[in-house]
Amino acid sequence: MFTDIVYPIREFLSNGAYAIKNLFSNEVYAMAGQPQNGGSGQSGGAGSAFTSFLPLILIFVIFYFLLIRPQSKRAKEHKNMLDNLKKGDKIVTSGGIFGVIEAIDGNTLTIKIAESVRIKTGRSAIAGIRTD
Repeated sequence: MFTDIVYPIREFLSNGAYAIKNLFSNEVYAMAGQPQNGGSGQSGGAGSAFTSFLPLILIFVIFYFLLIRPQSKRAKEHKNMLDNLKKGDKIVTSGGIFGVIEAIDGNTLTIKIAESVRIKTGRSAIAGIRTD
């Protein structure tokens, strides 16, 4: 076991620069592999390019169905909810304020949050409609 470590080190030190050249060239050839076309150096072509991009395409499709599509669906539902707000709806704002809509003036809502306490907020600040 000890000789497995010592002999390659001794050989490396005795051969010097030649050993370094061989060490790196062997690694490069091992990583590059042998040419498939009898040494001509030409590679696969269009099929090879497609297969190299296939994992990237697959990852994009997975992200679309797991992240992008559900998020756009939620955004569409939220926009629909904001468009259908009406006087008397019990709502909660994105800041966590609970109240009842008293008046709607375009994109500005007047919300009653307690007796004699009313605030004005933008329509986009509404997080949802309460059902209780």
